[in-house]
Amino acid sequence: MEDSLVFEPAKAAVLTMDLQTGIVGIYAKDDPLLPNRAAKVLESSRNQKMSVIHVQVGFRPGLPEVSLRNPLFGAMKRSNEHQQFFQGPSGAIHATVAPQSDDLVVTKHRISAFAGTDLEMILRAREIDTLILFGIATSGVVLSTLLHASDEDYRLIIVKDCCADLDREGHSYLIERFFPRLATVTTSDQLINALGLH
Repeated sequence: MEDSLVFEPAKAAVLTMDLQTGIVGIYAKDDPLLPNRAAKVLESSRNQKMSVIHVQVGFRPGLPEVSLRNPLFGAMKRSNEHQQFFQGPSGAIHATVAPQSDDLVVTKHRISAFAGTDLEMILRAREIDTLILFGIATSGVVLSTLLHASDEDYRLIIVKDCCADLDREGHSYLIERFFPRLATVTTSDQLINALGLH
């Protein structure tokens, strides 16, 4: 495990994904300490001068970015209640992991952090080769972003106790069996300890 967590901090970025207040309230209600663990990872990463990038879901009024052909987001476009979920306090990044001055924020309109965003450009401009990923949901943004990043040859680390999903069996399968094929899967404490050795 220790060897797999050896990387150059200057070429690594932490992606905290969809940790918005409303999402955390639903998906992590049984794990209220998840935002605190994520905040500690971000603090350790900033101390190592790593890039910290917050990925959030967001839309313009009326969701012009969304096609009604898209089953997931199309349903959102049809519902004023669902649209409001991503506005105001509910749509804001959770206060515990709120962006700090040198952090970057990427707004996405699909499941993957890469789809339709400038994330790839930012990573390329910063010469990033290692991505540390966590967020909500495991079977949504984490899986989708991991697959894209793997195809782009990034070195990948998943912080498993900073991920959550309403489908517990799906979460366990991804964390324990599927993600290890493409990434190093670790805990927040293990990652923070590894960062302390840099």
